[in-house]
Amino acid sequence: MTVTVIDVPGASRYEARVGGTDQVAGFAHYLRAPELIAFVHTEVDPAFEGQGIGGALARHSLDAAREQGMRVVAVCPFYAGWIARHPEYADLMYESGSRVTD
Repeated sequence: MTVTVIDVPGASRYEARVGGTDQVAGFAHYLRAPELIAFVHTEVDPAFEGQGIGGALARHSLDAAREQGMRVVAVCPFYAGWIARHPEYADLMYESGSRVTD
């Protein structure tokens, strides 16, 4: 199964689409500020649970945050847990008083 993750800024979410179609298998809703992105809710269609949809959403959106020099707030329990299991993304986490630098 091919999973494509795209940012849909008008809906403030990343969407995971499957099989080269427009079928949305899951999404990660976010709030964005100039140097910060907060992931607040992740949802995967029950028909696609356990197939890596959530992981694809997290990896793609966190890679995009890194490329854009943004810090991350993981309000969503899924994101918090996923980042805890993937420490290579821990450096993206926002800490009070931290600043994004070039």
